[in-house]
Amino acid sequence: MTDKVESNGAVQLSDDEQALLTDLGESRRKFLGKVSATTFGVLAAQILAEQEILANFNVPEDALFAPVAEENAVKVTLSVNGAQKSLSLDSRVTLLDALREKLGLTGSKKGCDHGQCGACTVIVDGRRVLSCLTLAATCEGKTVTTIEGLANGDELHPLQAAFIKHDGFQCGYCTPGQICSAVAMLEEAKRGQISFVSDEIRAKARPLTLSDDEIRERMSGNLCRCGAYPNIVKAIREVHTGAAVAQTWEFVKEDKTDATV
Repeated sequence: MTDKVESNGAVQLSDDEQALLTDLGESRRKFLGKVSATTFGVLAAQILAEQEILANFNVPEDALFAPVAEENAVKVTLSVNGAQKSLSLDSRVTLLDALREKLGLTGSKKGCDHGQCGACTVIVDGRRVLSCLTLAATCEGKTVTTIEGLANGDELHPLQAAFIKHDGFQCGYCTPGQICSAVAMLEEAKRGQISFVSDEIRAKARPLTLSDDEIRERMSGNLCRCGAYPNIVKAIREVHTGAAVAQTWEFVKEDKTDATV
């Protein structure tokens, strides 16, 4: 190596070394060219996909804003309240946001948005789920039932009617999640699924007869800040047992004004 250093400090290369460096330089240029072409191809595909999504948007004539391309868009088909829905969504969109923002089903409420209050509870394939923690993309081909899908036309679901009868709601914000959770919970009892406070867990009785403690335990994932829990339990118990429970409240009438007011 010492012999190859010229007086000006430059290294004198042999013919073989010069040829090797030339080949390496050529390979590097080819490699960078391939990377650039691949990157361009990916970007072009992304742009074409976004243009296709935008072209499929049905934009109302009076829309205030132009449609915005969604990143990581995926197509999801699911059955919502008995109707087939095909959606183009960002793969990170939750089921709750898809229902509320894409389908206009605002009955399911966004409470804590962290899966702790239960206000967003919906029924997926017969099981209650927290829609704020469920990605819509994972519901491909599944059946989703929201509070809007429980009534049969003008006929309320028995649990909806019982909640009204027993005043199982006050502000009403948690009510859609409470009712969806209760509907699925009663189906769990019919299937004989036990809970933490179930008695005689080896009996495998089907369907289970739920005590008030059982109902409270199974509904513990749904919070009511108004404190309507006793009335909620009454409503669920009445539907579960089929035995009518007396209504304990009534509207104040002009000829029957509460003397304490």
